Amino acid sequence: MEKTYNDKVVRQFAVMTVIWGIVGMSVGVFIAAQLVWPELNFGPYFHFGRLRPLHTNAVIFAFGGCALFATSYYVVQRTCHTRLWGGPLIPFTFWGWQAVIVAAAVTLPLGITSSKEYAELEWPIDLLIAAVWIAYAVVFFGTVARRRVSHIYVANWFYGGFILAVALLHIVNSMAVPVSLTKSYSMYSGAQDAMIQWWYGHNAVGFFLTAGFLGMMYYFVPKQAGRPVYSYRLSVVHFWALIFTYMWAGPHHLHYTALPDWTQSVGMVFSLILLAPSWGGMINGIMTLSGAWHKLRDDPILKFLITSLSFYGMSTFEGPMMAIKTVNALSHYTDWTIGHVHSGALGWVAMVSIGSIYYLLPRMVGKTEMYSPRLVTAHFWIATVGTVLYIAAMWIAGVMQGLMWRAVNADGSLAYSFVEAVKGSYPFWAIRWLGGMLFVTGMLVMAYNMFKTLGGQRTVQVPLVEPAHAH
Repeated sequence: MEKTYNDKVVRQFAVMTVIWGIVGMSVGVFIAAQLVWPELNFGPYFHFGRLRPLHTNAVIFAFGGCALFATSYYVVQRTCHTRLWGGPLIPFTFWGWQAVIVAAAVTLPLGITSSKEYAELEWPIDLLIAAVWIAYAVVFFGTVARRRVSHIYVANWFYGGFILAVALLHIVNSMAVPVSLTKSYSMYSGAQDAMIQWWYGHNAVGFFLTAGFLGMMYYFVPKQAGRPVYSYRLSVVHFWALIFTYMWAGPHHLHYTALPDWTQSVGMVFSLILLAPSWGGMINGIMTLSGAWHKLRDDPILKFLITSLSFYGMSTFEGPMMAIKTVNALSHYTDWTIGHVHSGALGWVAMVSIGSIYYLLPRMVGKTEMYSPRLVTAHFWIATVGTVLYIAAMWIAGVMQGLMWRAVNADGSLAYSFVEAVKGSYPFWAIRWLGGMLFVTGMLVMAYNMFKTLGGQRTVQVPLVEPAHAH
């Protein structure tokens, strides 16, 4: 009997990507509302300080993580012409990852936290994350090792690099001394702890939120466009330049702190160098449409994928600029940083994930397209308008905050009190909330379209999983 691909786990992760996206983004909208209407801070479990880490963990690791699992499992089988390898480890990666997410949803509102940015979860959950991640690596690299073609397609380089780097980052940064089941203390202290944390924090952006999603880009953009990658050589240069440079950029989060000045400068220099590989990859993705630009007019999936690359280019220009010490003096601790993060998170990560999931979902049930392509188009415009409102509001608020905080009178006293900056920011926080509401609305449209697609009659009679030789 002809072997078929294991697409059950792909389907499970794809569905949970959309569900966790709605949950995580809804928490984000709620905490945005708390800044506009402070009476929404219900204590002690549902105030901003408890829910904000829940939002970041849910969007990055639940939504983003499930999208990465789904697409990497889909892509590695088709580019290696072989079924996923790993037996019981495959469902373990799914159920183990969902257990991590549920544990985070319970412990963070209770205030059980290590207080490390993007690494708030306490040590028992950290151990489960490590176990799931090692299983993921075994499944992914085991499948690559069993490939029926000699070539390893570049998307798998990015997925593989992301899997290895995240394992290293998570294990080193989470080293801790437990004092109880719910409390531990970091093995590092002081400036060293800050340095390790932002080596982890920025590379969570660099590998979890960039390299993995570039793996998506290098598979789904050429597939949806029906064109080969613009420059395969550039994609390989992009890979090596990106993974080498990103590792050194973390100190730019610690400008003007107790971190040694030379370390801050190293972070700044490598952040500026990062502009080259980032833009090389962005141009490579967009130029893949050479000769096929007309498809953008009426292909909503391609709209998502190409727009995501535009946001990727914008975010990876903005990031190095904000790493320059003199710019950072204005931007640090302001909403400009929040705008930058969300131009990457909503514009790049969410949009490329949504486009990729729209591509693979109908193929999970033997269909050629989503239940309603018109709803995909509607989702695109709702998401795009929401993203632009969000990031524009945060940019304006951030620059205003930075200027107000450092404005001084002739005698050297501060020109504005802190509360005046808060008052000035207030209308922009309302616009940010509106932008977030639009983005969540788009995700609800996607969920409806997804369940109608998965539940209806098949439009073409093909196996649930395509034969391994069909790629």
